Amino acid sequence: MTVGSALVVAGLSTGNKIGLALVGGAFIIFALISSFVLPARYPDFPGQRLGWFVAIAILFFVAMISAVLVFGREKEEKGAETHATSSQGTTTAPAPAPSGGHGDPAAGKQVFASAGCGGCHTLKAAGSSGNVGPNLDQLKPSFDVVKHQVEVGGGAMPSFKDALSAKQIDDVAAFVSSSAQG
Repeated sequence: MTVGSALVVAGLSTGNKIGLALVGGAFIIFALISSFVLPARYPDFPGQRLGWFVAIAILFFVAMISAVLVFGREKEEKGAETHATSSQGTTTAPAPAPSGGHGDPAAGKQVFASAGCGGCHTLKAAGSSGNVGPNLDQLKPSFDVVKHQVEVGGGAMPSFKDALSAKQIDDVAAFVSSSAQG
């Protein structure tokens, strides 16, 4: 088993971020050794070893590009896209407005504005036209998806779990899900 395949196996079995870090770390170590250690030890470096050096450098470059493609994908966005596809594919009546313990959509509209959600997201009901995050009118996320994204974050979106109370998170999730669904 080569070092490269060992890194890929380790990355896939331990999680995407660790795999990317392992391949990146190996590339950094190679760069440091080839920049500082080898020239000090072998004054004529790379000299006759130029072919090997170029081949190894290309191998590490391809490994880094592959690692970014394999390990750099975000799982939260995949789940949201899957959910959006399934909710857009139905022709049933719009989901009922959340009630009970699911938050207050009217209060959620205020939280949406005060937390700055409209700076990144488009949502007609809030009068926002941000273009950094997903267009919520098109995505039509459910209450649970919105709540999860607000609590955990993902992509460029930060987590608001520490910035908003549980009630505020429920309120904004109720507002977004009821506004986007209907």
